[in-house]
Amino acid sequence: MSRMKSIEPTINADDVAPPPRAAQKILSVARDLFYRQGIRAIGVDEIVKRAGVTKPSLYRSFPSKDELAASYLRQYDLEFWDRFDEAVAAHPGDPRAQIAAFLTRVGKRTQKADYRGCGMTNAAVEYPERSHPARIVSEANKQELRRRLRAMAAAMGAADADTLGDGLLLLIEGAYISGQLFGLGGPAQSVARNADLLIGASLKK
Repeated sequence: MSRMKSIEPTINADDVAPPPRAAQKILSVARDLFYRQGIRAIGVDEIVKRAGVTKPSLYRSFPSKDELAASYLRQYDLEFWDRFDEAVAAHPGDPRAQIAAFLTRVGKRTQKADYRGCGMTNAAVEYPERSHPARIVSEANKQELRRRLRAMAAAMGAADADTLGDGLLLLIEGAYISGQLFGLGGPAQSVARNADLLIGASLKK
């Protein structure tokens, strides 16, 4: 059976996507600006200027600013779950200790001068429209966190696992916001301790 010979399209140099390094540079700069100043506050002009690239280069990798924002959040999501899974792996079979380990790190991060909370939470606040690409990524992250916390509460033997899991989620979200409001010495530093108290109260018979 003979193979059909493929026809190579004529490629214009201007249509070639930028190399991965350029795309990564754009994403890195956008991530820093989006996290520190907010997605809506930053325009494409500022991003390309900081990244040292042209607008066509940006749009060859990211069709729109909305998609660039979603890409930033997808990367944020991967790193978030890396941190969460690291805490889980450090305490196999002990969900209470896993949550304590994860939240101890959250509490420490809230005490840093450049802390701006959770990028996912911030994006959800910025984009109330549920069909926005950034909102979609943010909601998926929060839904998965809620699912995992409820499952961990069940594994601890909580009589009302869903309520405990939701309570832990509320504490976490409160830490993200209060960390920005109060900074050093604020209530977010004790999120792990408060979570453990909530767990203890929920497990009492």
